[in-house]
Amino acid sequence: MSSYRINNLKNTLHGFFLSVATTVAEPSTILPLIVHHFSSNLVLVGLFASLLRGGAIAVQLVAAFYAQSYARVMPLMRIVFLFRFLFWFLIGAAIHFVGDRHPTLTLWLIGIGLFGFSFVAGFGGIYFKEIIAKVFTRDQRGRTMANRQLWSSVGAIISGGIAGWVLQRFEAPESYAMLFMLSAFLMALGLAAFATIEEPPKAKVQQREKSFLHFLHNAWGILQTDRRLQIQIGASLLGYSFLLAMPFVILQAKQTIQLSGWLVGSFITVQMIGSVLGNFFLWKRFGGRYARMLQTAYSLMFAAIFLAFFADNAWLYGAIFLLFGIGIDGFRNADMNLVLEIAPEEKRPVYVAIQSTIVSVGLFFSIPGGFILEWWGYNALYGITMAMMGLGLWFTHLLKEQIPEENE
Repeated sequence: MSSYRINNLKNTLHGFFLSVATTVAEPSTILPLIVHHFSSNLVLVGLFASLLRGGAIAVQLVAAFYAQSYARVMPLMRIVFLFRFLFWFLIGAAIHFVGDRHPTLTLWLIGIGLFGFSFVAGFGGIYFKEIIAKVFTRDQRGRTMANRQLWSSVGAIISGGIAGWVLQRFEAPESYAMLFMLSAFLMALGLAAFATIEEPPKAKVQQREKSFLHFLHNAWGILQTDRRLQIQIGASLLGYSFLLAMPFVILQAKQTIQLSGWLVGSFITVQMIGSVLGNFFLWKRFGGRYARMLQTAYSLMFAAIFLAFFADNAWLYGAIFLLFGIGIDGFRNADMNLVLEIAPEEKRPVYVAIQSTIVSVGLFFSIPGGFILEWWGYNALYGITMAMMGLGLWFTHLLKEQIPEENE
């Protein structure tokens, strides 16, 4: 079996089992319901949706400072995997052992678990992209990430069905605790698969600066002088503006239709079916044309938010979650690969950290989204979201002009 096929299989297994696990805290469906169970504060819903993804911001530059001088990063990646498992299991244990008896404490423990899970992912994200860039070629990266996302979606469909059954059969919050604790062990299978990839040493290793402050000065210089990096950051950051509205669509559905546990599970399944369709029929066909991929993802998410203005039945909500599923994976694939295209090999961890640190600010967009919803309602929230996505789409056109391969 070729090295591509072996590494592609391990990358895919990692994505599959990670998705099976993390779908139980899907920010557009189950996580808002979990937070809403313990508190009616809409801003908290946005905050927790951000914690699941946003804890990584604080450490990515630190991780890159050290990673640039390492020929291999897989040993560090294995430590990250261990802590991700422990934080995820902690969330389920907190809900089970504390739960409704002390709802405020439960929310604190859930928040710590979500932040810790994403905090260690800040290190893992740098190491993951470094490994992917080393073991796959330019065209292979687009294919393997589409395969990973395809099987991640299959895993999420399976998880969505199980989640719907658990939510329907068991009372909250015990149902939430069961989902987290059981999924932690499924996650461990995927982490173990990726941890066995044979990482080659990096040919060009950057000499580490004498201090972290010197590193930050150099990173700022790169950002100031590399116009392609600036445009790519703008395009990716504004792409996350869909998070202003996405976590609150399920709460609108709760107000406008009768939302059962089975229907929540069905929306998760529909979203992941969209992901499968997108990766199988759409994203794999872009090859290395990542700016065009980003443009298409923008268009799909714009359509989803537009439909949310008129959603008043399960079918329309289903269409929204279907478009979410297709579009989100397009953003992920393009976002990761564009920065790898721009970065020189010896400075790759630095470029990845600069891009990821700034773009990760977008992971907190759901917090102002909660305030907008609280003050002005759903129509204002959706309108502002669409305006920001329109600006981001303009950045993607500038980006495509900067990358010659996009115009061939």
